[in-house]
Amino acid sequence: MRVGLAQINCTVGDLEGNFQKILAWLKKAESLRVDVVAFPELAMTGYPPEDLLLKPRFVEDNLKKIKLMTKFVKNNIAIVGFVDKKGNDLYNAAAIMKRGKIIGVYHKMCLPNYGVFDEKRYFRPGKEPFVFTIGKVKCGLNICEDIWEMEGPTKTQAKKGAKIIFTINASPYHLHKIKERTAAIKNQAKKNKVVVVYTNLVGGQDELVFDGQSMVVDSSGRVVAKALAFEEELLVVDIDSGKPKPEMQNPKQLLSAEEEVYQALVLGLGDYVKKNGFKKVVIGLSGGIDSSLVAALARDTLGKENVIGVFMPSRFSSKASLEDAKALAKNLGIKLLTIPIEIIFETYLKTLSSHFRNLSSDITEENIQARIRGNILMALSNKFNWLVLATGNKSEMSVGYATLYGDMAGGLAIIKDIPKTLVYKLAQYRNTVSAVIPERVLTKEPTAELRKNQKDRDTLPPYDILDSILKEYVEKDSGFDKILHLGFDKKVVSKVITMVDKSEYKRRQSPPGIKITPKAFGKDRRMPITNKYYVNKA
Repeated sequence: MRVGLAQINCTVGDLEGNFQKILAWLKKAESLRVDVVAFPELAMTGYPPEDLLLKPRFVEDNLKKIKLMTKFVKNNIAIVGFVDKKGNDLYNAAAIMKRGKIIGVYHKMCLPNYGVFDEKRYFRPGKEPFVFTIGKVKCGLNICEDIWEMEGPTKTQAKKGAKIIFTINASPYHLHKIKERTAAIKNQAKKNKVVVVYTNLVGGQDELVFDGQSMVVDSSGRVVAKALAFEEELLVVDIDSGKPKPEMQNPKQLLSAEEEVYQALVLGLGDYVKKNGFKKVVIGLSGGIDSSLVAALARDTLGKENVIGVFMPSRFSSKASLEDAKALAKNLGIKLLTIPIEIIFETYLKTLSSHFRNLSSDITEENIQARIRGNILMALSNKFNWLVLATGNKSEMSVGYATLYGDMAGGLAIIKDIPKTLVYKLAQYRNTVSAVIPERVLTKEPTAELRKNQKDRDTLPPYDILDSILKEYVEKDSGFDKILHLGFDKKVVSKVITMVDKSEYKRRQSPPGIKITPKAFGKDRRMPITNKYYVNKA
């Protein structure tokens, strides 16, 4: 049996586009004489379709497409994910097609309802594991979460004699997810003595990135073939008598952590821009590390001709910041606009002077500068149809060290889920490819430059300490006492937790960002804005 794992990039809601893509890859599989080709979970609708599933016509149109697809399946078997409907109930389903007919439909049994997943909001669970025969070989069919359940469908399918388990997936990426995923699949294969043919989705969808890395694992738990990370690919594997052939023993090497994250951000950014109909992006360049990394990512994703940087100096902007912004733009080959904000800032201060009389300058005046810059970027966006990329990182978003309607303005906050310490590592990694980020940007002390001699450390703990506390509190849900027992200063922990809890209203109004860590803000972490449960003291 020759199997094909069609690791394709689908678009949510683009039924015709997804149909045509499935058809093209089906023809490619036929040309390679593939016997069975498996497409990702909900390939017909894109994943996750969310509340599109509440639109009856969307569901009906998807059913029409899956029926039409059968006409094009001739010399092989195709497994395609779609939304099935029985009465008033919807199912996350997979159709098995052969010679112009649907010969079987499986309904996903294990519905994830944690983290970014809401499948119980839309779907009913399937009632029984699915086993079918190809030639003389019994096979099972699973959908994503099914394969993670050790006592789930795979175990039953193996008991019924299945030797090959096809599993179609839309398993979203986070750092090191491939290790967790591989371990789970190897476990299932070895425990149940089955070959697992695991096809995963690839591409960006709003906050989510799907990394692909489809694989075939033999019954001893050995990865015998693996597809590329973050790219479309048709992985073809020959299986003889229930075992993959020995010549397929060389899975591709794992990426380094920084390379993995960088590629995820590139894919997520590229798909967000293109799938939403944009071509060019605009970025406020401050001469700092965050905007420098965002600019490098944008240039690597979209090409230098599609990235515009804007430097907006005020009375507090340093000569070094201007020099670094210019050097970055030159190294990247991107266009740089310089739009001073001093006159606008003075006008704001004059306009408000009678209302602010006898009051000293504070964060109000600092935020006015950030909001002027946000307004300028949005004006350029409106006039030229450029997508604004916000440059805030996870450390800042966590504690509210950002200005609402200012530097938080934009259509996508690409590094929103990247802690500051990782920002530096990614910038250093990017410079190993080619040195585009000026060395001084990597070494100078972080500052927002919104007041004289301002430094981030005036407001925040050192970033290595801050990020360690945030990882515990935000990603692991560790409480105050547990974090203290890890050796952190009590006052620092209390301050950080208070800042995180009091900034929920800001995060709710921020642009979407690409999920990179196991728990990102947004779908992963849904806290109430109005909330009186604060435990930040011993």
